[in-house]
Amino acid sequence: MNTVNTTKKSTLKTLSGFALLGLSALALSGCANKAVVSYGDAQAVETTDINFGSTDLQKVASQMTDSLLASPVVGTLTANTRPIVFVERIKNKTSEHIDTESITDSISTQLLRSGKFRFVDMGRVEAARKQLNFQNNDALVDPTKAIAFGQQVGAQYMLYGNLSSIVKSNADKADVYYKFTMRLMDLKSGLVEWADETEIRKTREKSTFGW
Repeated sequence: MNTVNTTKKSTLKTLSGFALLGLSALALSGCANKAVVSYGDAQAVETTDINFGSTDLQKVASQMTDSLLASPVVGTLTANTRPIVFVERIKNKTSEHIDTESITDSISTQLLRSGKFRFVDMGRVEAARKQLNFQNNDALVDPTKAIAFGQQVGAQYMLYGNLSSIVKSNADKADVYYKFTMRLMDLKSGLVEWADETEIRKTREKSTFGW
């Protein structure tokens, strides 16, 4: 009888030990798989791959803005006034999915901060039209305080550009070349008052341990 009880106790201890080991393994597995989130430097160089990234966006936006503001012609245009500019969304002519609206927004913001330009936002024209229609046609709005139609100011210049790329690769190396071009056009005369371009080349070579 004592032998049976001893065997049962031993078996229970063994099972308890396995259960504890299992729980410990699950706990360690949970810790190992837990994601760690932290803040990084938004201006740090991003080299995850050779595709167009945040560093490239900041580079082209800053270079184009600096070039435009340093142009003698633009200096003359903005000497005694703040020209009104319409910034067209940058056209993506690469094979990648690139959010060119972010590039457009960065350039517009930097130019607006310079205090030399004013902008019309064509992307919000329809929303503005709906608001004006509401103010002028809805009985809820005091007609003496409604903004009348035909008061908005049109753009004098249009800023537009293209982003293109050439990609070459073989078994050991991949190379991508980006070219970003921008122009400032006088909408009245159709003359291009300023133009510039910047280039980016990125390469990826196969290491001993693979890509």
